[in-house]
Amino acid sequence: MASSSSSSYRYHAFLSFRGEDTRLNFTGHLYEALRAAGINTFIDDDELRRGEAIRDELLRAIQRSRVSIIVFSRRYGDSSWCLDELVEIMKCRRTVRQIVLPIFYDVDPSDVRKQSGSFGEAFRKHEKRFALDLERVLQWREALAEAADLSGWDLRNTLNGHEAKFIKEIVKSVSKELNCTNLFVARYPIGIESRVRAMNAMLDVEPNDKACVGIWGMGGVGKTTIAKAIYNQTYDGTFDGRSFLANVREKWSQPNGPVILQEQLLSDILKSEVTVGSVDRGINLIEERLSCLKLLILVDDVDHIDQLNALARHNAWFGPGSRIIVTTRDEHVLKQLELFSWYAFRRSYPNEEYADLSKMVVDYCGGLPLALEVLGSFLYGRSTAEWQSTLKKLKRSPHKDIKKALQISFDGLEDDEVQSIFLDISCFFLGMNKDYVELILDGCELDAKTGINILLERILLTIREKNELMMHDLLRDMGRDLVQEKFRKEPGKWTRLWSPEVASDVLSKKTGTKYVEGLTLNVEEAKKVSFSTKAFEKMQRLRLLQLNHVQLNGSLEYLSQDLRWLCWHGFPREFIPNNFYLGNLVALDLQYSNLTHVWEEPKLLEKLKILNLSHSRNLRQTPDFSYILNLEQLIMIDCECLEEVHDSIGQLKKLVLVNLEGCTSLKKLPKSFGKLKSLITLIFSGCPSFENSRDSDLWPSRIMTRLVPTWLKELYLMKCNMTDDAIPKELGSLPSLEKLKISKSNVRKLPNLVGLSYLTMFVLDDCDRLESIPDLPTKLKHICVVRCGQLKRFPDMSRMPDLYFFGLFDFANLVGIPGLKKLLTKSVRELFLLNFKEPQDLNLESGDKFWVTFHAESTDIRVKKIGVFLLWENETTSVYDDFFGGENVREYAIISRDEGDTGIGSERAPTSHSSDEESSGGENVREDATTLRNEGDTGIDSKRARASHPYEEESSPKRLS
Repeated sequence: MASSSSSSYRYHAFLSFRGEDTRLNFTGHLYEALRAAGINTFIDDDELRRGEAIRDELLRAIQRSRVSIIVFSRRYGDSSWCLDELVEIMKCRRTVRQIVLPIFYDVDPSDVRKQSGSFGEAFRKHEKRFALDLERVLQWREALAEAADLSGWDLRNTLNGHEAKFIKEIVKSVSKELNCTNLFVARYPIGIESRVRAMNAMLDVEPNDKACVGIWGMGGVGKTTIAKAIYNQTYDGTFDGRSFLANVREKWSQPNGPVILQEQLLSDILKSEVTVGSVDRGINLIEERLSCLKLLILVDDVDHIDQLNALARHNAWFGPGSRIIVTTRDEHVLKQLELFSWYAFRRSYPNEEYADLSKMVVDYCGGLPLALEVLGSFLYGRSTAEWQSTLKKLKRSPHKDIKKALQISFDGLEDDEVQSIFLDISCFFLGMNKDYVELILDGCELDAKTGINILLERILLTIREKNELMMHDLLRDMGRDLVQEKFRKEPGKWTRLWSPEVASDVLSKKTGTKYVEGLTLNVEEAKKVSFSTKAFEKMQRLRLLQLNHVQLNGSLEYLSQDLRWLCWHGFPREFIPNNFYLGNLVALDLQYSNLTHVWEEPKLLEKLKILNLSHSRNLRQTPDFSYILNLEQLIMIDCECLEEVHDSIGQLKKLVLVNLEGCTSLKKLPKSFGKLKSLITLIFSGCPSFENSRDSDLWPSRIMTRLVPTWLKELYLMKCNMTDDAIPKELGSLPSLEKLKISKSNVRKLPNLVGLSYLTMFVLDDCDRLESIPDLPTKLKHICVVRCGQLKRFPDMSRMPDLYFFGLFDFANLVGIPGLKKLLTKSVRELFLLNFKEPQDLNLESGDKFWVTFHAESTDIRVKKIGVFLLWENETTSVYDDFFGGENVREYAIISRDEGDTGIGSERAPTSHSSDEESSGGENVREDATTLRNEGDTGIDSKRARASHPYEEESSPKRLS
């Protein structure tokens, strides 16, 4: 099963229908209407379905769709193909919360539910035809009954049977359903509402006027969050179209990035794919095609003026009433422009005709005062033509004086190894994980850890969030210019090839030489290119190679035997041939490959430390690990066909990470798994086939007792459908375990966990049958329990002096939390109790983030000295004045819902309240509260939309690669 995370969806909607009934009328019209609304919809165009088995590509299409729309027609039940589709759709609804929308076109819902009428006739035939496979027929019956019970549309009873209006209503509802999760705003949506109101006030100009508003701030302060909140509010048809261009700074630097962003803008608005070809043509198309439309455009994380020049340069590009929102981190651009202007114009601002050119120069300088001084002085008194010529030259090579100044720091790196590390990073590894890069460069016989530390000390390198390596653009350009210096017109002699255009040229012309040590060529999957392997024949010192979605024709024996890093996404072959020598390889990354098995024949790779075969969806087995005994990381995410792990894995004494997330066909682990002496992190996310494996030794009930090493530090058991006997009491005997997460499990009880003396993080998510939690270890710092609806009893919390974060979400049956009141006076700084039935008499004295919501109609909770308090779903308001009598509560929100409200997309406006402290300007006011969205009937299937919880992890733990 595909992951449920938004990044794994390929389609917005999947259409299931009986072709003979509706393809040329209702379904065909619905499909075109969905497409016109920008909803990427899968429809099977195969009129002549042969055989009985549903095709794999249809299964994948269902699994990778956010919404499935089922068009029940009179003869839908005749088709075993349609019924198999339906079974898979309902499975996805249960396992990954796919939205399922039934449409009853010319059939009574009760006929579908009870299999009567035309459906009864169909099933009498099915039971004869499939007499030897009645279990399959039973699955069809259950799926039909389940689907018919969902709220949907009955054409005969809606809009007087008017098909065109009916289709329009469906499209509107599907769009709103998709829009609810279209842009994730924030895990903790605190303080957004007031800022959104302020932004809306700035955007509230005359209806036909245009407005452009910028949001500036350092990274992480919420610029994008506010912009996305505004964006999400605009679905009501106010605009002719809208586009959210995310992470412009990052995407701009990627291959063909500017053109891709322009194409996204045009495609978002025009609801069809648009090919631009070049930035200049894109500018013309944007102005021509969008100038008459009222648009909302969000340009996120801009850091160069040329980005706005290419995407939203003038208001004249867009129609009356348009709104443009730009977010940026670069507040200093104005100060930089002023400094530059003093040198270039001898005053604090540029001449009007030089304004755009000046901003381009400032962008190039990246805030470096030396560069501003050098270029400002150089350009003083020159014509605009000379300015333009200078900017073109700067794109090819840094100004000599700037380069000379920066190169002093590089030359000061007296160690050749450190210089080599600097050049490798500037050409290939910017934005990559520091530990991953160190491992690769160590494999190149460089002292990477020491070298990187020296670069950090001298500010030639920085580390940003997620441990990613970064450096100033001018330093990067200086390093790359040094690579070209000796053979500027002969790129085949450069030691490193990083430019897609240059690398493609060298490979096409076969001009590569013995000097080349590294080459990277990233190509979009849809634009695969091919070269002859003989292009590599002379590159015998090549140690770093990245070829993403590149086809190589010919024997791989021509590739260098000195390779240390091979990253080849989309590797096109079914196995690695014997003549491809990889004996010196340290990291092998073959994600999205066509591999069915790894090696043609096993080969000894003594230096290999990282093996990443993720998303290789044809791969059925792991390699024989006895040939790669020094492996440290095994990453096989989303290998859907992987059925077994080779028994030799137990020989890997240095293995620290195993990630088998999304290996949906994996049924067992070998006994030798328990011999992994160094294993720290084990991820079993999304391996549902474990449930059906009953081998006495290998079934998951024995995983803990026989397979999992006792020194494991992190264990993630997610989407494995495990039952009570699959989690044995020995789980509580893993003495080194520090992090434990169990998700989407069918367990009713957990073993005693007190023995996990080093456990600091404990997370339970979607364990629907769990009734109680046993005593927990005392060193816990982080507890989060989400959507365990049957949970009634919680252990005593008073013996956890180090607990910092405590979150409980969706607990209608939980009564009381022993020891919580005492705990809140000590260590807890972040408390989240959402939809809690009966809060205790809590005196919340202090905290950074306390967020409490509940079902009770009255309470004795008092709020003191906390920044934000939110109340959700109270049916009465009589207690509010007393409830919010505490000090320093600046703002709170009351969300009410109307139980009788069943209209599509209807939403009751929340009521916001502010305390007297706010009006009196209290000194201890902390931050704004946001008004939560109504949890009333907002879904098109008339079911209550599930609220987004502050703690919902969308991804697995950090991975080095």
